[in-house]
Amino acid sequence: VSGDGEVVLDRRESIIVRENPKSPISEAYRVLRTNLEFASLDGQLKCFLFTSSGPNEGKSTTVSNLAVAAAQTGAKVLLIDGDLRNPTLHRVFQCSNRKGLTSVLVGRETAAEVIQQLDEANLFLLPTGPIPPNPAELLGTERMKELLSQVRQEYDYIYIDAPPVLAVTDAAVLSRRVDGVILVVASGMTHRKALIEARDRLARVNANLLGVALVRAKFDSEYQS
Repeated sequence: VSGDGEVVLDRRESIIVRENPKSPISEAYRVLRTNLEFASLDGQLKCFLFTSSGPNEGKSTTVSNLAVAAAQTGAKVLLIDGDLRNPTLHRVFQCSNRKGLTSVLVGRETAAEVIQQLDEANLFLLPTGPIPPNPAELLGTERMKELLSQVRQEYDYIYIDAPPVLAVTDAAVLSRRVDGVILVVASGMTHRKALIEARDRLARVNANLLGVALVRAKFDSEYQS
């Protein structure tokens, strides 16, 4: 957090709910976790996609912190890096990306062989694995559908980090495979026109857009505990 109260996260501080659990930013991630829990009270919503209108708007940081916050409640959580063009989560959690989602989708490995347990007892990561030449086609395969069906049986929550909606078709393809989509919006960075276009593209594929997560917003420091 900068001196003027603006939320600023760099890669070294991207898991702030772990490093500084009492901060206002950590509490905001816990609020997001709770909101999704209430959206899932009947147990029907457990697989969520996180995307944004454009790059560098904070979706990977958001989904990483949310996953840690959810795992801290005792829920069994799987993070999937669905950005097969610019993978990030293996760097956030400092783990191998040699094998992962693409290895499963092309039939070289099983999910159990490439899913990695992270520092939190209930948190697991499925990284991208090798970058493929055809990301959208892979994500739209029957194997991807089968994989999500399998992990639904094994985890309480599945969070997928997807590419930006306006950059490529990957997020739109994945949105048809999940229970709900959260659009990450960066305060002072995301343009209104881009946000509307992202919303409309998701609507055209009948995505269940649950809402937006506003990041990099300013807050009043007098409310800090």
